[in-house]
Amino acid sequence: MAASTFTGTGDTTRMSGTTGGTATTSPNPLIESDRVEGTSVYGADNSHIGTIERLMIEKVSGQVTYAVVTFGGFLGLGEESFTVPWGKLTYDTDLGGYKTDLSPDQLRGAPAFGRGDTGLSDRDRERELHSYYGVSPYWGL
Repeated sequence: MAASTFTGTGDTTRMSGTTGGTATTSPNPLIESDRVEGTSVYGADNSHIGTIERLMIEKVSGQVTYAVVTFGGFLGLGEESFTVPWGKLTYDTDLGGYKTDLSPDQLRGAPAFGRGDTGLSDRDRERELHSYYGVSPYWGL
């Protein structure tokens, strides 16, 4: 199967992304997952509150369901990771990163899920997470 590339055709759809904190512009509304990893996350006041460490994707639908957001620490030491429903993040082209209405204190108070935590395959724990953040579950009710 031949690989496809999007070259853009001068349409008005534009999307910015960040890699290593550098904003880039692309005529394509899609972005590769590895370019999302490392993208800054900003709070409602536009202050930097963290960075996207990884995305969680529902295997069958391919839908992005969660972002694991890290913040705090210094040079990776003392850094905390939090699982945030994807619906709590929106891309802000002016900031070159994702924006949320969450504060660091709200992240710290969220139900915890660690890397490889099987709790994300437990609907009751996922419901708890979505309830905490006040968003509907990605799978519906």
